[in-house]
Amino acid sequence: MQALIFDPFSGASGDMIIASLIDLGSDESVIRDIMESTADVSVSINRMSKRGISAVDVKVTAGKEYKRSYYELLDIIRSASLPKGIEKSVFAIFSLLGDAESKVHGQPLDELHFHEIGQNDALADVVGACTAINEFEFHQVYCTPITVGSGFIESEHGKLPVPAPATLEILKASKMKFRGNNISQELLTPTGAAILAHFAYSIDSFPQSLPLSIGYGAGDVNTPHPNVLRTVLAEVDDALIQDSIEVLETNVDDVTGEVLGNLIEELLTMGARDVCITPTTMKKGRSGHIIQVIAKSEDASKFARKIIKETGSLGVRVIPTRHRLIADRRMDSVKIIINNQKFEIAVKIAQDTHGSLLNISAEFEDCKKVATRCEVPLKDVIRMAEGEAWERFG
Repeated sequence: MQALIFDPFSGASGDMIIASLIDLGSDESVIRDIMESTADVSVSINRMSKRGISAVDVKVTAGKEYKRSYYELLDIIRSASLPKGIEKSVFAIFSLLGDAESKVHGQPLDELHFHEIGQNDALADVVGACTAINEFEFHQVYCTPITVGSGFIESEHGKLPVPAPATLEILKASKMKFRGNNISQELLTPTGAAILAHFAYSIDSFPQSLPLSIGYGAGDVNTPHPNVLRTVLAEVDDALIQDSIEVLETNVDDVTGEVLGNLIEELLTMGARDVCITPTTMKKGRSGHIIQVIAKSEDASKFARKIIKETGSLGVRVIPTRHRLIADRRMDSVKIIINNQKFEIAVKIAQDTHGSLLNISAEFEDCKKVATRCEVPLKDVIRMAEGEAWERFG
């Protein structure tokens, strides 16, 4: 499938998003016209070099600025007669911005007056970005972790930390991953965050893909690295699902089998994706075990703490893992008849994203109960349940 991938290694703003999409192939005249007809702005589009990288530069010059209420802003959007798909995205993005500002200031939306994001240039940026992205045909939009900068910025409310409170609320609400750096600048604006949050699914790194075209959008900040937003249109291998994980590993000795068995149960109960313990020979010929845990990145710390607490290990390695590819999994059930009795057995069905069946496995505990009750071999129950499942779902 074709996917659009945003790579904001130097942050993002509305004009950077528009510029990167124009460089990728969006029609700049269409985008300029719709931005200027929606808001009181003039738009210039040029090409410039940012630390040796050729990038499109979009400059939005606003006329008279107003502090608008949230609902006044919505009325302006409705009166712009935008295409329905674009209008829907614009409303959704300003809803993200409005909810974030409402939470930060502790005011309901009907009492909220936008400052920076209620101005004409912000309105033009959102409309322009929605128009630009609407010109591409793709199945999915991804975004790698967003670099937000660091330090403090000046605002109407005084100095605020980076990322700005509204920006951070948007990232939290949409589960977008971000990171700081040592550059004392605001690299991610609330408008840029809301546009990416609306369109994109957050990922840790580029998926396995074939790049088709690449665009660079220039930012206004001067940084030691190229201050550009990179956007890639790519053919992505989508037969399997990309899942972000980390692998935790440690070596232990002098730990009993009972303790290790209990550790497996505890980690799985806590939400580990998988746990594996392998016997090994350690230094000086001592017998020991290698503990490996597959976990979500956000859970790595709590699992490491549990391993150290239960085994006495002094440290847990986190093995770098770009991502893993997994099958789409779902649960269903089948009915089998043994000794004239009907039983329902749960089955796990694995398939790729195109619907091709990869594997079916019967739920062990269900099969075990039936085997015990009917006094038949467990392997026969498993074979019957899986055979019925392949017959039904295959």
